[in-house]
Amino acid sequence: MNLILFIDTTEIVGYSAMLLLLVSFLMKDIRRLRMLNSIACAFFVVYGFLLQTSWPIIISNAAIFGINLYYLFLKKN
Repeated sequence: MNLILFIDTTEIVGYSAMLLLLVSFLMKDIRRLRMLNSIACAFFVVYGFLLQTSWPIIISNAAIFGINLYYLFLKKN
């Protein structure tokens, strides 16, 4: 079996989170950046749990997710 073709679910979630995070910082519109970054944070939280509960990943990304939600939906300019 070719090991390059075998990627487990945990790695797929981790790489997806990383890609979404990187792409989010390419956004010029801050609202789009926060929305895409929130999705990346959610993926990172799932990734943290898939890594047998990696609390630093879970806590930091849950906090960033909450901050993004605050600025997206609660804070009015």
